[in-house]
Amino acid sequence: MPEPQLARSILDVPPSGIRELANIAFKMDGVLKLFFGESNLPTPQYIKDAAARALQDGFTFYTHNAGLPSLRQAIAEKYHELHHISLNPESEIVVTASGVQALNVAIRCLLDPGDEALLLTPAWPNASAIVRLCSAEPREIPLVLEGTRYQIDFEALRAAIGSRTRLLVYTSPSNPLGWVATEEDQKLLLEFCRRHRLWLLADEVYERLYYNGAVAPSILRKCQRDDTVVVAQSFSKSYCMTGWRLGWVAGRSDLVQKATEMNEFIISHAPSMVQKAGEAALREGEPEINSMVARLRENLAFCQSALESMPGVVLPRPEGAFYLFPRINGLDDSFEFCKRLLLETRVGLAPGAAFGKGGEGSIRICYAADRSVLEPAMSRLGKFLSGHK
Repeated sequence: MPEPQLARSILDVPPSGIRELANIAFKMDGVLKLFFGESNLPTPQYIKDAAARALQDGFTFYTHNAGLPSLRQAIAEKYHELHHISLNPESEIVVTASGVQALNVAIRCLLDPGDEALLLTPAWPNASAIVRLCSAEPREIPLVLEGTRYQIDFEALRAAIGSRTRLLVYTSPSNPLGWVATEEDQKLLLEFCRRHRLWLLADEVYERLYYNGAVAPSILRKCQRDDTVVVAQSFSKSYCMTGWRLGWVAGRSDLVQKATEMNEFIISHAPSMVQKAGEAALREGEPEINSMVARLRENLAFCQSALESMPGVVLPRPEGAFYLFPRINGLDDSFEFCKRLLLETRVGLAPGAAFGKGGEGSIRICYAADRSVLEPAMSRLGKFLSGHK
């Protein structure tokens, strides 16, 4: 009898190229770390105070699998405030322990082994990995760079449809591109999924980090209650709560009900006191968000100016999130490029290849760091490029 083996679905998931480089950087001193997707701003004090009060008030016990009713109500009210849409907090919202878990429960509710999912790429690799964990097949459809803006290749999407295709996943604002789906893009994506009877999953984690208004347009503005649409969300980016692990899923009530039941078998529910902190974030966070976006605009302008002066760099224009994804002429191994950059200059960037099809030849720069980090990082990158033509 053969020895027991690890599950094929686990073996099919490749390791993160970003983490591989980060693990090298963790053993080095003085690295300018721009490979992770987070601000170096601490969680605002009012959020920390709310968590401390919740601990003192006894929020240390189990909650509903769907999350505290008060938090779900606060999320519904924020959707009404920002998007002018009405969601039922009891049946159309489920709280999760992070945006990753929001994607996890949503995708697990939608795919069976052997199914296929279409994913617009380059994209954060977790959604593709979760599809593989379901013993399903991700089919990556690269966005097309036209001038300085990425566009959806609907012809390639249509050509990728198969008999087992069940789901289309996209991210807006995009990690790593900073691309934001326009309302026309969303209309066409929704019509495409209706026509081909697909679920449409939108990762909208960066919606508040948007440079053309207070909030990026949500697909929920376009759909009807019976549409097969689901949104994954998180508190991590907008409220500087990456380590708190709090998110949510919004969507059709049958999916939300099953996602709620799945919570029991994955995490039970998000931590009780963290959920209370999330309520405070939604209630009091607008001034902090406005300040953060203003700071990100300044960082973006600085990094754009620096990159535009570097040899061989093609720079798409981001509209949201906090990433730049410059393409470097002649680059065919972005992982090796970033590894050499790290070892020779102590600048840590993410390789474009880590973000799927269409990513090779580019590098991702997170510009949410302090200028004290960004300025020397851009200087070292420029010198590195000049010396490696």
